[in-house]
Formats: sequence, C-alpha cells, structure tokens
Amino acid sequence: MRRTVPTMTETEADPHTEPAPPRGGPERKRHVLDRLAKEHDAWVATASSDGEPCLVPLSFVWDRGTLLMCTRRTNPTALNLTPGGPAVVTLDATRDVVHIEGTAVLEEGSGLDPASADAFAAALGWDPRDRKSWVYLRVTPHTVKSWREVNELAGRELMREGNWLV
Repeated sequence: MRRTVPTMTETEADPHTEPAPPRGGPERKRHVLDRLAKEHDAWVATASSDGEPCLVPLSFVWDRGTLLMCTRRTNPTALNLTPGGPAVVTLDATRDVVHIEGTAVLEEGSGLDPASADAFAAALGWDPRDRKSWVYLRVTPHTVKSWREVNELAGRELMREGNWLV
C-alpha cells in the first residue's frame, strides 16, 4: 500500500519560518474590528449551571458593539444563558486568534430592535425573528484578546472590563 505525505497548503503556516513582527495594539484592534464586521462564523462556548461545557459553531453579525447570534431556545447554548450568563466566542484561525469573553443575554425575535433583526437577516440570508422556537443571543464583550504568534502574546489583551485599552 502506497502512503502519501500531506503537503502544506498556502493557508497553513510553515513552522520553520520566522513569524512576522508583532503588531501594535491599534493595528490589532483595527484587525479585530475588521474581522468582526466581515466574518460571520464563530465558536461559542457556554457552560450549564452544573459546569457541563458546550461548544458550538454559530453564525453572527457584529451589531452595535455586540455579537448577535441565533439558536433554538431548547439548545444547550440558549439554556445555559437563561436568564443571562457568560460566553466565550472565538473566530476560527489558530494563527490569527480573536478571543472574546462576554455576557450573553437572550432576546426574543419579536422584541429585537428592527434594525438589528434586519442587519442579521441581510448578513446571513436568514430571518428567524418570527420563529417562536428560535431566540437571539446578544454577547456583549468585556474582554477581547488577539494574537497571531508567540511574539504577540505579551500585548494580546485589547479590551478589559468592556473598555478598549488601545
């Protein structure tokens, strides 16, 4: 049996090359805000009251300084947040981390500000506001961190207690 050796794609980093010079705080903040405005998929972690973790991919729209998402009201992610609770959200790339810790609250579609519901529907091509089995989750960041390589770990915290540090 012939065995093939996987080859690196253009998007994978070569571990034998030097990382790019570390970015300053203002550049990282711009990068984070740009990704939040343009991307729509994230990993969302919550935990039940007895500590059972739940990690799921959800789509989001960056709306008024918060991440607006939607899930079934019976899913563990929504149940973990009732009546409100902590959530951790990360955007995908392991060599371009955006890590957000925040407080999430549930919002009924009928009570959601129409501009927010319209923004969600336009960005994601789906309008759940009239579906009773779905709820919106709004995550308000209190901590935001961003880094690419080990040389950016020292300055990775960009927001603390809801205030931008840069």
